[in-house]
Amino acid sequence: MAGSVPLSPVPPVRTGPGTNRATTEAPWVKWLLIGLASLVLIWLLILPLVIVLMEALKQGWGVYIAALTEPDAMSALKLTLLVAGITVPLNTIFGVAAAWVITKFQFRGKGLMITLIDLPFSISPVVGGLIFVLVFGSNGWFGPWLAEHDIKIIFALPGIVIATLFITFPFVARELIPLMEDQGTREEEAAVTLGASGWRIFWNVTLPNIKWGLLYGIILCNARAMGEFGAVSVVSGHIRGETNTLPLHVEILYNEYQFSASFAVASLLLILALATLLLKSWLGHKTIPEK
Repeated sequence: MAGSVPLSPVPPVRTGPGTNRATTEAPWVKWLLIGLASLVLIWLLILPLVIVLMEALKQGWGVYIAALTEPDAMSALKLTLLVAGITVPLNTIFGVAAAWVITKFQFRGKGLMITLIDLPFSISPVVGGLIFVLVFGSNGWFGPWLAEHDIKIIFALPGIVIATLFITFPFVARELIPLMEDQGTREEEAAVTLGASGWRIFWNVTLPNIKWGLLYGIILCNARAMGEFGAVSVVSGHIRGETNTLPLHVEILYNEYQFSASFAVASLLLILALATLLLKSWLGHKTIPEK
């Protein structure tokens, strides 16, 4: 066009070999941010964990082992593993089913379903536990009927399982929904055209594509189930040797000024958390596609 000024090409940004620059800040900015992030991690995470281990072993290995093998501690450990063993498989089934329905079908209320799945993330665990006390407690909606039929939920194992289910059920679903949305439905549709049944499509097509994400969600769900305190504290009744999980047992020992024993049991939770973190990191590498 007459009178127009030709635009000069923008020169490409040159970077050195092996670099991947997304900003133009000076190198000292990068190292400053890395240093600040490292200080925060050391102060808020690494230092407290080291202190827990030091306090747990402060009076020697004999006291440490005795605190872990004490009957109430063993009962708390068994109850924690039992609750996780019940809630994680149930939440896995729910998470897979919810993710399948949300990503593979169109229906009214899909947005509401996603919101309800995210609800435990926005509600305090203590409030979540209180909800079940109001529903299943002696003065709750179903309290008289449960008492009449000699069914005990609050201050018993069923209440702990229900509260833990509520707190942990979003983890598997929220891990799978974005993954399955990114994968789309083309492979499943191709399998349908070849005459495959729904179960065969899921087992041979969908599951292999989501297996690492599924394991990742299961690990997160298990970690939260074993470490849950607020909701379980409300519904358990703190009955020593019966309804105390490991986090509740740590609180009781600390309130009784048994500091070495409380830190010893806390270190057991820490070891479980570190094992979960290592497995989570390994699965994180598996879920990242190679370029």
